[in-house]
Amino acid sequence: MRHPEYQYLDLMDRVLTSGDERVDRTGVGTRSVFGAMVRFDLSGGQVPILTTKRVYWKTAVKEMLWFLTGGTNIQPLLRENVRIWSDWPLAAYRRESGEDISQEAFEARIVADDAFAAKWGELGPVYGKQWRRWMGADGQEYDQIATLVQTLRENPSSRRMLFHGWNVAELGGMALPPCHMVYQYHVTSDGRLNCLMFQRSVDLLLGAPFNYVGAVALQLMLAQQAGLTPGEFIWAGGDVHLYLNHLDQAREQMSRAPRTFPTMQLARKPDSIDGYKIEDFVVDGYAPHAAIKADVAV
Repeated sequence: MRHPEYQYLDLMDRVLTSGDERVDRTGVGTRSVFGAMVRFDLSGGQVPILTTKRVYWKTAVKEMLWFLTGGTNIQPLLRENVRIWSDWPLAAYRRESGEDISQEAFEARIVADDAFAAKWGELGPVYGKQWRRWMGADGQEYDQIATLVQTLRENPSSRRMLFHGWNVAELGGMALPPCHMVYQYHVTSDGRLNCLMFQRSVDLLLGAPFNYVGAVALQLMLAQQAGLTPGEFIWAGGDVHLYLNHLDQAREQMSRAPRTFPTMQLARKPDSIDGYKIEDFVVDGYAPHAAIKADVAV
């Protein structure tokens, strides 16, 4: 049986060889294809933490746990040594203050100074706000995650088990509109929880590997909370692209042979979806190739 990671590598090859090259929002330029899908079977315990380069899976899980808090400020992330959201507020601070501050100094100030963090660490109403505190036209806040957990427990045959982050009225206030924007769930008759995640825009080299891990970590949490077992994780991409300054790195990754996927398990069952911590995620058997460095396009 062909290693499931080849789905990702084949998609990377497709983008490299037949992608449409154009200027993008960041000015870096991309090579992209429109419309793609990959599927991973989680039922045996293995999870798609890619092996053709090291993926810092704890960072991806910490980000997902932060989303679940409903938070929109990078200070808690930085205190967990997660720096993947710093670029956007740092760019805003440099632009508005005129100060040519280093990323390290900016992050240190965010961590140490609550007032500074409150002003400059905000990302606007991004993922967690929409997932946990969607503001309806009726003035009510809606917790999409809590509703999902309840439905999984009480009406698992529902075709309405989903949440999304594309709140049109609040897009303008977001540092970055949601890329992984819709998560839909499906429960089989024998109690397996499947997830389909649609990502409108994906940085294939840097973003997709993180997004796979975060979505699967959430799927495991939801399955445990609802008394189900993990089934399939299906990822669908809209604009799937490689930045033009990532092409050499992509070729390097494609030259490597996939290794056995690791397993991920939950060490305990918290009382609610809000009770998980990074220590609850146990990954065994992860022996990837070396990390591949690349710059984030902002």
